[in-house]
Amino acid sequence: MMMLECDAKRLLASVGVNVPPGTIWRKGDSPQSLRVSEYPIAVKAQVRSGGRGKQGGVQQVKDPAALVATANRLFETEFGGEKPEALLIEPWLAIEREAYLSVAVDGRGEGYVVMYAPRGGIDIEEGPPPARYAVGAPWNFRVHQQREVLEEVEPDYQWREKVIVLAQRLVRAAAAHDCTTIEINPLVKLADGTMIAGDAKIVLDEWAAFRNTAIRDGQEAQKQRADRYLRDCLNMQHMYVRLDGDIGIISGGAGMTMAAMDMIADSGGRPACFLDCSPGPTSTRGYRPAFAMLDADPQVKVILVSVFGGGTQMQRVANSMKEVMAERKSSKPVVYRLDGTNVDQVAGIFAQFGAHNHSRLEDAVAEAVRLAGAQT
Repeated sequence: MMMLECDAKRLLASVGVNVPPGTIWRKGDSPQSLRVSEYPIAVKAQVRSGGRGKQGGVQQVKDPAALVATANRLFETEFGGEKPEALLIEPWLAIEREAYLSVAVDGRGEGYVVMYAPRGGIDIEEGPPPARYAVGAPWNFRVHQQREVLEEVEPDYQWREKVIVLAQRLVRAAAAHDCTTIEINPLVKLADGTMIAGDAKIVLDEWAAFRNTAIRDGQEAQKQRADRYLRDCLNMQHMYVRLDGDIGIISGGAGMTMAAMDMIADSGGRPACFLDCSPGPTSTRGYRPAFAMLDADPQVKVILVSVFGGGTQMQRVANSMKEVMAERKSSKPVVYRLDGTNVDQVAGIFAQFGAHNHSRLEDAVAEAVRLAGAQT
């Protein structure tokens, strides 16, 4: 679960990270309530989707009149399919330098990994990959090991030592607050040498909701914000992330879902979502809200169903598909790839409602991409 930038910065400030002073402006608030004493300021759309900066979600404003106009425009603009709930108003920083620092859970590192790049900003992906320090368990953080990693990429020793202190705080904060990712990009250096988090992205581990009230409350708030179809999926514990493509994915298991997404992209298509239905039951009740949501999304042109399982019996999934298709009103094409236990029974069930099961994911993806392209 991704936090809004304003909430992420509040968490960082609570663990001693330097963040800009900010004010929240919610839709309907009076401009006079902001009490902005000095311009220019940064007006930042508060959304949970990525790529906000490249989409114009961060604007410099130089006077009160421009502030009102900018705020009205941002409130009505969608960023990754989401309109801002609020705007974050901060001083416009006189940046001398931008860097990148993050802490993330990484299986290869058997725990937390610290990543640092000497340059940051919205084009960070275009530069060389960040230097990595595999910490593992948070108590395994060693200053001298982090220093050795940084010495390879960061020549400024004073800045380097500040990064080490900050990285250690982020690792501890990630463990204490059940964060899978804490990313500061850009990590800003001001003219006086001050280090400050110009932006912040924090992702919380939703599976820790049973012990973390903040995550549990966030999940409930997310359900309240969601439209009816998404709320039904969330109630089934489906995992959903909206993307900007046109091929909807209904899959079982995060790894299988990501494999389908990668294969769609490699085939020249664009996935419309990450939708993992494995936490919910493999029944009509579980798949019905997933189809309803994708059918209602005008962006989705084709739906790819990719389910692979050992414990999951494919004849049960196939029967669920037959029942859902009998109820379904949408004419969007559906492409299937079921494989696993009792897959030999799938063909007979699919024949009852005119569906075809692909034996290979590659073939199913190729058909989905072709169908999506034919509707462009």
